[in-house]
Amino acid sequence: MAGSDTAPFLSQADDPDDRPVPSTPGLPGSMANPKSGEPEVPDREGLQRITGLSPGHSALIVAVLCYINLLNYMDRFTVAGVLPDIEQFFNIGDSSSGLIQTVFISSYMVLAPVFGYLGDRYNRKYLMCGGIAFWSLVTLGSSFIPRERFWLLLLTRGLVGVGEASYSTIAPTLIADLFVADQRSRMLSVFYFAIPVGSGLGYIAGSKVKDVAGDWHWALRVTPGLGVVAVLLLFLVVREPPRGAVERRSDSPPLSPTSWWADLRALARNPSFVLSSLGFTAVAFVTGSLALWAPAFLLRSRVVLGETPPCLPGDSCSSSDSLIFGLITCLTGILGVGLGVEISRRLRRSNPRADPLVCAAGLLGSAPFLFLSLTCARGSIVATYIFIFIGETLLSMNWAIVADILLYVVIPTRRSTAEAFQIVLSHLLGDAGSPYLIGLISDRLRRGWPPSFLSEFRALQFSLMLCAFVGALGGAAFLGTAIFIEGDRHRAQLHVQGLLPEAGPADDQIVVPQRGRSTRVPVSSVLI
Repeated sequence: MAGSDTAPFLSQADDPDDRPVPSTPGLPGSMANPKSGEPEVPDREGLQRITGLSPGHSALIVAVLCYINLLNYMDRFTVAGVLPDIEQFFNIGDSSSGLIQTVFISSYMVLAPVFGYLGDRYNRKYLMCGGIAFWSLVTLGSSFIPRERFWLLLLTRGLVGVGEASYSTIAPTLIADLFVADQRSRMLSVFYFAIPVGSGLGYIAGSKVKDVAGDWHWALRVTPGLGVVAVLLLFLVVREPPRGAVERRSDSPPLSPTSWWADLRALARNPSFVLSSLGFTAVAFVTGSLALWAPAFLLRSRVVLGETPPCLPGDSCSSSDSLIFGLITCLTGILGVGLGVEISRRLRRSNPRADPLVCAAGLLGSAPFLFLSLTCARGSIVATYIFIFIGETLLSMNWAIVADILLYVVIPTRRSTAEAFQIVLSHLLGDAGSPYLIGLISDRLRRGWPPSFLSEFRALQFSLMLCAFVGALGGAAFLGTAIFIEGDRHRAQLHVQGLLPEAGPADDQIVVPQRGRSTRVPVSSVLI
């Protein structure tokens, strides 16, 4: 017997009121009949009827998701804010320091497809609650590891990836099911403001909490308490909206999930998704490298310039660079994300390829400024900060736009899976290995030079120059995305409206008669 009683617990709506209410022609809030193939854009009352949530409640859900996103990135970069102290405490080199971030990203990357699969099929709120609760406990535990157990720090940082994977693959799809068109773009920009702001707060919290407490371990104990608040807010505020309902025609049937392999085949045949993911991989490579190594590089630059005493074994590393770099990351993130979304929104009126072109301009423009910031560090730390500010602003223009591209070229029932595999690709080839790669190159260069503070600075300087080259490659990938973006977006719209049914491979479906007509059904659903 069909019904809610037979559905898996996690797939049920939170409340009967959250189920979609069919729109009725002529009533306030209903959607006008669009031209065939064009997406319907409901008004505020129409959105409330479809989602079962008021505009205020929907905005509050976005605020909660934004808070958790900020918290995730704050925790991720708290470690970078106290990295010199961690190196001194565990007596490790640059390559081992890079492993801290690499292990975390690798775990996050491996688990993302699991939560992507679950997020397309089960209740997303409960998945996020469980993941963030686990992340908070593991993060707290990582602050009590003794100095002879560095491997245990690596293990706990890897387990932190569980919580982040459960959230990052799912949260954007909730926003996509609450808003449409320009309103969705604005809400995504608010959501992605949290990435640079949270990253900057991580540096700031890490350095200032360490200074106040006199012990870097306390920097890792801030976010777990805030994580408990996040779980409570998720449980009490967030409701599960119906998947894809805000984008469907009022007379089209609901979309049903397809098999995981069918999802993967469709995503692999979507050039806009593949190329934009490659472009975002370059963004992840550059930001991952800078996130971990920029404060250490700036500290070494000040040591070479004679502005700061060197960080000796057994001493606490005293430097304002983590604080300054954190503030720059916050400011450039707010400016870059807002600038990218606004420029794209204005250009979209005259150029439907505006989104990937703005992303390409941001990456190609950031590369020379990041290169200049490295070359000027030997002469002027002020010039270095100025070029970092410009480069990070241009780099931050991509965050919200890339997410929006994914949401409108991929159908709703595949979005969590698409988010997951974009995370896998961007981290596998991006920030999972880039911190370790930069540290490894730095260590290899130092072996051929006489030991000195200058050689430490130059080795890290030359290894970070790889970021400018990778950024240029990412810009080329976004230019490729611009070639395919119009066709892929139109196909996704037609599919959601029920005007372009997607046929599976011939070996996955058979034809059976049903009341006088042939119907394709999956082989697995037929009893032979």
